[in-house]
Amino acid sequence: MFEISQIATGLGLTYDDIEQYGKWKAKIKVDSVFRPASKRGKLVLITAINPTPSGEGKTVTAIGLSMGLNLLGKKAIVCVRQPSLGPVFGVKGGAAGGGKSTVEPMQEINLRFTGDIDAVGASHNLLAAMVDNHIFQGNELDYEIHSVNLRRVVDMNDRALRKILVGLGGKGDGVPREAGFVITAASEVMAVLCMSLGYADLKRRLSRIITGYTNDSKPITAGDLRATGSMAAILKDALKPNLVQTAEGTPALIHGGPFGNIALGTCSLSSTTFGLAHSEFTVVEAGFGSDLGGEKFFDIVSRVGGFNVDCAVIVASIKALEYHGGLRNENQTTSRISALQTGLENLGKHIENIQNFGVQPIVCINRFPTDSDDEVRMVEDFCRNSGVDSAISTTFENGGKGCKDLAEKVIAACAKGYQNTPVYSFEEPVEDKIEKIITKIYGGDGTEFEADAVKSLKLIEKLGFSNLPICMAKTPLSLSDDPKKLGRPRKFVCTVRRLEIAAGAGYIIAHLGDIVSMPGLPERPAAEKIELDDSGNISGLY
Repeated sequence: MFEISQIATGLGLTYDDIEQYGKWKAKIKVDSVFRPASKRGKLVLITAINPTPSGEGKTVTAIGLSMGLNLLGKKAIVCVRQPSLGPVFGVKGGAAGGGKSTVEPMQEINLRFTGDIDAVGASHNLLAAMVDNHIFQGNELDYEIHSVNLRRVVDMNDRALRKILVGLGGKGDGVPREAGFVITAASEVMAVLCMSLGYADLKRRLSRIITGYTNDSKPITAGDLRATGSMAAILKDALKPNLVQTAEGTPALIHGGPFGNIALGTCSLSSTTFGLAHSEFTVVEAGFGSDLGGEKFFDIVSRVGGFNVDCAVIVASIKALEYHGGLRNENQTTSRISALQTGLENLGKHIENIQNFGVQPIVCINRFPTDSDDEVRMVEDFCRNSGVDSAISTTFENGGKGCKDLAEKVIAACAKGYQNTPVYSFEEPVEDKIEKIITKIYGGDGTEFEADAVKSLKLIEKLGFSNLPICMAKTPLSLSDDPKKLGRPRKFVCTVRRLEIAAGAGYIIAHLGDIVSMPGLPERPAAEKIELDDSGNISGLY
């Protein structure tokens, strides 16, 4: 590993542009992030098919691609999200790559890093505490107590906290009411951090966060509670992107951690902005498939940040494609080839999705040692017949060398001048925007709105938020809102359970199906395998 000052110098940064956190980590000062640039590099988006519960290898691919580009003599930066402790100790494990395609120092990145997620949690929970304190102290702003929609946050999977009662006890313990927790990645404060383009923008967005409503349905914001200054002060350092490096010394920015199934699903606008100004190629990963993180990147993130995706890569594995074709475990009688043939329909829909945004994608086959040549050829033939390029990646085993073929095709694709076309315009009614996402991106037949969602539609229009984009919250395992509908489901209708105004983040959250914003731990969580020895060495973290 290079000392982080060397990585910074290679990007044209000086000692005054960064704040070092030891030898291997640094934060880039906000003024340095948004310094005017003379030119702008190409933006490469890494998305995927619908993954298995273990993921699909997008982060490994994003890191490997950046290293492969550098091996070809190109100046590349990779921008990924900060791992949440929930997945680290749950099912998926860490999110710093794996094998020979990692960002370093990997263990520190997976375990609290520079404290940004902690700061988001503290800022969010300060606001929640001020809401309950305001109600206890006399409720001058006239909160309708059942309308308080700001739940508390914790960066851990803990299903027992989804619904709780607060204010229990004696007279001095607050006002009793129903409440709950969401994981910190789902906090609107996290989205605000990722969307903010400087301190002034941060404060504006924080002040707009709606905490509840009055008895006559007027929103009460963080600004009304005079909480903005304190919340922003907690986030002062968290707004600065984190600079680290890959296993091969490629610069890496790790900043922001919103989940792709319940939030934006990508790194901060500030890190992407910096990457584009300081590299020829900026590689960005978006959570889950093109139906979730990919759609949100094109329809929300790119439009707010003023980005244009020059190339999109769809990551697919043989294992996941066979899973979508009905092969759940090795003991089934279904042949792998037959399952793969059926599962390729899922890949076909994701190819169509990226084409809907005006970009011709490249399919990256994330190859495992157990994949046969016949299986790989079948995927390659499918891509060829679909009119798109494909490339095999072995970056987990071979680092940047395992992604050189993909890197060459990305360079060629970026030269074609694709211009992005969003699925909807902001001016369309909320229900029409949701309908377009479901029919064009998910492949559904339409939408049903439950009573709470219909009520919210009227409130959104009344308050003047109809022009906001839509952030869909749904299962990542299926193109539909039902995790059991694998492959490429057809003739289905999605159910919108409720709508939530995220005025600070600048979008409307549409909750589909049974999606929850506080995950639970599995029967055998990854936390059971992690150990710390007497010398301070951590093992079992992956």
